[in-house]
Amino acid sequence: MALEALNVLGFQHCVRLERWNLERKRCGYGLRLTSKRWEKQVSTDGEWCLCACQATLHNDGDAASLVGLRPVDGEPKKELIPLPRPLSVTDTAGSPSYGSQVRVAYQGVPGAYSEEAALKAYPQCEAVPCEEFEAAFKAVELWLVDKAVLPIENSVGGSIHRNYDLLLRHRLHIVGEVQMAVNHCLLVLPGVAKEELKRVLSHPQALSQCELALGKLGVIRENIDDTAGAAQIIAAKRVRNTGAIASARAAQIYGLDILAENIQDDLDNITRFLILAREPIIPRTDRTFKTSIVFTLEEGPGVLFKALAVFALRDINLTKIESRPQRKRPLRIVDDSNNGSAKYFDYLFYIDFEASMAETRAQNALGHLQEFATFLRVLGSYPMDMHM
Repeated sequence: MALEALNVLGFQHCVRLERWNLERKRCGYGLRLTSKRWEKQVSTDGEWCLCACQATLHNDGDAASLVGLRPVDGEPKKELIPLPRPLSVTDTAGSPSYGSQVRVAYQGVPGAYSEEAALKAYPQCEAVPCEEFEAAFKAVELWLVDKAVLPIENSVGGSIHRNYDLLLRHRLHIVGEVQMAVNHCLLVLPGVAKEELKRVLSHPQALSQCELALGKLGVIRENIDDTAGAAQIIAAKRVRNTGAIASARAAQIYGLDILAENIQDDLDNITRFLILAREPIIPRTDRTFKTSIVFTLEEGPGVLFKALAVFALRDINLTKIESRPQRKRPLRIVDDSNNGSAKYFDYLFYIDFEASMAETRAQNALGHLQEFATFLRVLGSYPMDMHM
């Protein structure tokens, strides 16, 4: 790639880049990175870990802004942001950051709503994309990242069951939550009009949440693994008759135009994310905390009622109840004297309640629950997100 075609920067947050590989024949060029706090000179083959909000391309003292550079041949393109390679479940290479910058894993590609949630939780973090939810869990366990931010429920689409199962499979701790309003945007290549669209790509949930808007367009809907991935495909393949439903940030990253914003059927579309870490945080009582647990119960009349009563007796508010069949033991066989044996699903119960584990009432409630629970695990006690 010739330097004139280099599309760089516009970073709103610091990111880690592995290496710039510029053409050897252009070795006289370099990058000067500037911010209010520091300036660093690097060579064309140099390795650097932090970038600032501004940069200049220079050659023998003649500087030219990298923002808005034209390709060698073709029309001007929107400024694009260099993208990191997503981690996979088999990825054990790399090393975590031991500096002050927090590395946070999320599922998807840059521009995903999960990335926005990570940046909301840690504005100066390095957001690390992962191909799958499980890859994000493993990235934390293997010390490739410091934390992971993953969706757990949506006000329209409901619970993300895969992540409930992974919470039990992995030994990570919930250390926080993020609640974020979803703004679905219709993205297209620059200059494309609505009348040109024949199909729209996005995640199945995003497509279903924009049913009315897509119905008016009369387009074919095509499922993609994630919303930002749909924007990435359109930008890479340069398809003019295809749009994507994704975030406004995805439009900025992939150089796309926003034809319409907030096209979801329900404008109050909220997704709740969990922040996961290797170690729990110390619960406190000076602010509102939430505690998440998972447990199993013996089969019998009123057992679930008794389990929930331990919280009601202590004026503890339950904010979430989710049940999942146990994978290793999906069926429970119960003797019935009249008709032989009956088979029931054996369930795990996930509960969120408003109390800190530093409070005596929460400790007493879980102690009471242990009297008839066959299994109990605290997934985390963490501050509630009180801001949208």
